[in-house]
Amino acid sequence: MTTLASRDALSLAPIASARGRIVMPGSKSASIRALLLAAHARGTTRLSNLLDSQDTRVMQVALSRLGFDIRQEEGEVVLTGRLSPAVKKAALDVSNSGLSIRSLLPALAFAQGQYRIFGVARMHERPIGDLVDALLAAGALIDYEGKPGFPPLAIRPAHYAARAALAVAGSASSQFVTGLLLAAPIWLQNSSAPEPIRIDVAEGLISRQYVALTLDLMRRFGVRVEGDVNARAPSFVVAGNARLESPDRLLIEGDASSASYFLALGALAGGPVTVEGVNADSIQPDIGMLAVIEAMGARVMRAATSITVASPGVASGFRLAAIDLDLNHMPDAAMTVAALCMFASGPSRLRNIGSWRVKETDRLSAMAAELAKFGATVKEGADWLEITPPAHFQEVKVSTYDDHRMAMSLALLACGGARVVIENPACVNKTFPEFFASLARLVVPA
Repeated sequence: MTTLASRDALSLAPIASARGRIVMPGSKSASIRALLLAAHARGTTRLSNLLDSQDTRVMQVALSRLGFDIRQEEGEVVLTGRLSPAVKKAALDVSNSGLSIRSLLPALAFAQGQYRIFGVARMHERPIGDLVDALLAAGALIDYEGKPGFPPLAIRPAHYAARAALAVAGSASSQFVTGLLLAAPIWLQNSSAPEPIRIDVAEGLISRQYVALTLDLMRRFGVRVEGDVNARAPSFVVAGNARLESPDRLLIEGDASSASYFLALGALAGGPVTVEGVNADSIQPDIGMLAVIEAMGARVMRAATSITVASPGVASGFRLAAIDLDLNHMPDAAMTVAALCMFASGPSRLRNIGSWRVKETDRLSAMAAELAKFGATVKEGADWLEITPPAHFQEVKVSTYDDHRMAMSLALLACGGARVVIENPACVNKTFPEFFASLARLVVPA
């Protein structure tokens, strides 16, 4: 893994054209889910193409601290599962990995141990109250060490096993639902009298496809869950006899969120740009980027294990079509869409993206501020962004707010014909350490 250690700025020369192929690193979402499931599954699991980044290392270190057997062998991550943590007292630093804290917390809530979970300052500003409330109602003993509703958290041994029915709000983050689903078979296989566990989702469910990804991975580990993720108020049931069984080997699909930047590059810089290791039939939500790119006028070519995007290129005068879209189903790739809107023929509106406000930074305000630096007219609402492209691009130094997706999406604005200076480029280490090196390999020298 190439790691950017410096917080110094990175200067990107204007990108007139780009083409080539890139193999995508493993999906962050699938990698973290698979690590937790494999740690608790019966047997030994070999995970190949597991993403190597700060977020996935956070989960691996946490599992090691808890006494799970996790090791590297011949380019794979190998876990020999156990029913529950061997270590009953530990402090776990999740840095700024939202998925890690939201999956570890439920998994440990009934592990009969004493655990502290904490992270960076921004993590302590990211809400987790809905998940804690669901676990407290189920019988867990969890204390807030700081502001109520937010990490850091302390888990105490529960007096009894989890109750069979739980309810959680799904309006703030689908990861709360994912965390409970992943934990359910862990609770069951440690219970002396297991009975089915029902999880009711109240107040709507955002980013439903991420829950579908969770259900798919659970199935690969032998646990089938009843319930329709597309129902207005989903309810999921995990059978009382559910047990996690190792699939022996699991190939982690390429990351569709990371692919979005290079698919967008093909739409802006002519291409063709091909991403390998992910295909159009992926269950990952950000594969929805393909429909957006086509709606904006670029050409998408689908193959069994790759996707290619090409266009005339904005350097030739080509302009993308303006859009008005609800992007609630793909909040991460919506960041990339915002960059594409800077090259549209008119104003574009991105709607239902309120979850941006509780990510690694307040992405709505941050994106509005940074796009405005380029001369765009940007209007910001509670859960929407309207972008009117600038007539001409000028050299800009952008702030990244220590947010990997701000850095990667704003890098695409180098296609506007002016230099873009990225502050703190090392923030991409969170999910895609090789991003800038990969981008440089695709750019065609002027």
